[in-house]
Amino acid sequence: MENSKINEKIKKQIKDYYDINEEIYDYVEDCESILEDKFKDRKYISLYNQIKILNSMQECKLQATDFNWTTGYGYGDIGREKVEQIYSKVFNSEDALVRPNIVSGTHAISLCLFSNLSKGDHLLSITGTPYDTLQKVIGIRGNAEGSLFENGVEYSEIPLVDNKIDIAKIDENIKNNTKMIALQRSTGYSDRRAMTICELQEAVEYIKDKYPNIIVFVDNCYGEFTETYEPTDIGADLIAGSLIKNPGGGLAYSGGYLAGKKILIERAANRLTAPGIGKDCGLSFGMTRQILQGLFIAPKIVEDAINSALLFSVAFEKMGYRTVPKSTDKRSDIILAIELKDPEVLKLFCKAIQESSPVDSFFTPEPWDMPGYEDKVIMAAGGFIEGSSIELSADGPLREPYMVYYQGGLTYHHAKFALMKVLSYIK
Repeated sequence: MENSKINEKIKKQIKDYYDINEEIYDYVEDCESILEDKFKDRKYISLYNQIKILNSMQECKLQATDFNWTTGYGYGDIGREKVEQIYSKVFNSEDALVRPNIVSGTHAISLCLFSNLSKGDHLLSITGTPYDTLQKVIGIRGNAEGSLFENGVEYSEIPLVDNKIDIAKIDENIKNNTKMIALQRSTGYSDRRAMTICELQEAVEYIKDKYPNIIVFVDNCYGEFTETYEPTDIGADLIAGSLIKNPGGGLAYSGGYLAGKKILIERAANRLTAPGIGKDCGLSFGMTRQILQGLFIAPKIVEDAINSALLFSVAFEKMGYRTVPKSTDKRSDIILAIELKDPEVLKLFCKAIQESSPVDSFFTPEPWDMPGYEDKVIMAAGGFIEGSSIELSADGPLREPYMVYYQGGLTYHHAKFALMKVLSYIK
């Protein structure tokens, strides 16, 4: 009876504040009821990762004085060192590089590539064409100065077959100079689902068994804490990601991370600073507390983000839209792609997300020429951290079939309301 009264109050509230009718509220409630078992599964994954992170902080003896920071060169910044120890333990790796001046996921990935590939080396991608911004880093699109191609690195790729890694094609694409094999866990701006840890493991074990000296690199963006294992748990030599995505928990102002074999991290640190300096310099700019507090709450934030994506998925599937992944698929990242097939519907979706945001809710997103992308991109992101993909956000390139990529939501309830707002525009 009490719940019924509260529901009526909520219906009146969203009608009075946002002119959202109760039919939309009831529709979303019905969608939510379908997901009970899925939500329970997510809860246990979140609990596992929460305990793992807690134990890592305890084992590394995190203490209040670690939140102090230095100036100048950053010598003796114990907080910076503690962050990297904790990340190394969380990701079950030999070492880690976690810095606020790694400006994005693309930057973190670039560090992995440029520090471990030299002129004459061959890079092989076995998850098809990588994310738009990485295409310019490699040099397969655009004419950006300083690309891998310009530095004499060779590149080839193996397309996915039915959204799966074509392991049978790996041998014939390996060359004498193949130095690194790259895998992209998340969907990027494509219409495939994320690679699960089991799928990655099958490929990684095959490679390591036959080609133990080839570096296996995994772009881990959007995938952290979506499962109980990370790519470094199943044999990957090196991973990278962004702190304004999953592991930052919505609190990190900026930054990126690398985790993996000690020698590979050392090379990346030398690339970020300089040989002979490596990890020993670089300010934390007082961000140690936010980085670690964000990491601590990240499992719950990721749980809510995936539950939000599941709710959007069910709601749009019931209306006949194609979603990737489907609500019944296993999740391995926080992204949901919805095929809208109409540029105007894409704009309306993003408009509704922007209007559902706590920051800049009165802005109207418009497509623009975003650095690193070939097509115009529309982005809705009224978050507390600019560009934070773990906060409620949606974006998509203005190209057919006009997919919108929804992600994030620091709280499930916020995302649930945002879905109602979106449906009020396009249902």
